[in-house]
Amino acid sequence: MTLRIELSKNATQEEREAILTPLRAYNAAKAGATVSEQIALLVRNDSDEILGGLYGRVFYQWFFIELLSVPELARGQGMGSKLMQMAEDLAREKECIGIWLDTFDFQAPVFYKKHGYSELGHIADYPPGHKRFFFQKRLG
Repeated sequence: MTLRIELSKNATQEEREAILTPLRAYNAAKAGATVSEQIALLVRNDSDEILGGLYGRVFYQWFFIELLSVPELARGQGMGSKLMQMAEDLAREKECIGIWLDTFDFQAPVFYKKHGYSELGHIADYPPGHKRFFFQKRLG
């Protein structure tokens, strides 16, 4: 069998799945099978419109917070802290080991530190002139 590498400039979902399928099989063989469970905590207004919230997933007994957005009119009023507490409560219910997330220096690293998250590392100049931080909090 001859193998070659090809560039796909407009990668499709089908191409992603073709790469992901054997990777998942390998991971399951090494770390055990797991199912990703998506979770959303939605901030809605009186018109039932979604203005923000928290979106993440539980995978291998860790909760990854992918998105956290607090509506501008609610910032500084405890809405972000409430979302984080609810996420931690959900993670504990699901018997997660901990929570991890990433954020930029112009977003909320101080907020996460205030809530007991420790920095795992960062990438400098991502985006240029800024840093992207990675945080975790083990649940006990």
